[in-house]
This record gives sequence, C-alpha cells and structure tokens, in this order.
Amino acid sequence: MSLTTSTIATMLPVTDTDRAKEFYADRLGLPFQGANSAGELMFSLAHGDALVLLPREAGTQSKSTAMSWQVTDVEKEMTELESRGITFEDYDLPGLKTVNHIAEIDGDRAAWFLDPDGNVLCIHQGAMQGATTA
Repeated sequence: MSLTTSTIATMLPVTDTDRAKEFYADRLGLPFQGANSAGELMFSLAHGDALVLLPREAGTQSKSTAMSWQVTDVEKEMTELESRGITFEDYDLPGLKTVNHIAEIDGDRAAWFLDPDGNVLCIHQGAMQGATTA
C-alpha cells in the first residue's frame, strides 16, 4: 500500500473528552463515530480519513497548526463557524498578518481558531503549498 493513496488518521491530544466531543461534533459538525476502549474519540473526515482525539494531560498540545480544512469560501465558512461559537485568531508575525482574521499567503487565504485545549486549527481557501502556518 502506498502512502500517497492511504487514508489518514490525525491524532490530537485533549484534556477533557466530553468538552472535546461537544466542540468537534456540535460546533464543527464532524460526525462522531464513537470511542474505543482507551477512551479515544473518533470522528469521520472526508475521503475516509479520521480524526482521533487522545486523552492526554495539559501541555501536550502543539502551538502550530495541527489540522487545516480546505474550503471554497473562507468568509462563508467563518460566518457559519462563528454562528456556532467559534472565535478566530489574529496574528501579526513576520510573514503572517491577519486582517479581519484572514491571512493572505501567496494568493491563498487562511483563518485560524483554537479547540478548547489550544490545538491550532485552520480553514483555508487554495492549496496552501509552501505557506507559513501559525
């Protein structure tokens, strides 16, 4: 089996699985598939991919972008997510500045938000190839 054609499971650490389940299922709208015997929560993503939330202690979260969803319209998706209580981040870093929560990077557009544990998540419009991520 080739990695280029394999489905992907993204693993993210969370400290409170009940809070994480509410966020990913209710606020982001990801289909919840259940929990395994280790208490890991499983969600369906596109193309057979999966998101697995791992119960972990605080401090294990990455401060870089952990996941990014390609969308056709960043503003429209932001409006939908904001209606579900999602708050988007603003950045003013060398090579990355957001205006109204959106960064323009080589013609692509991106906006970032955090899950309840501080994992950095992104929605982007365009390929985002070679882009700097928050």
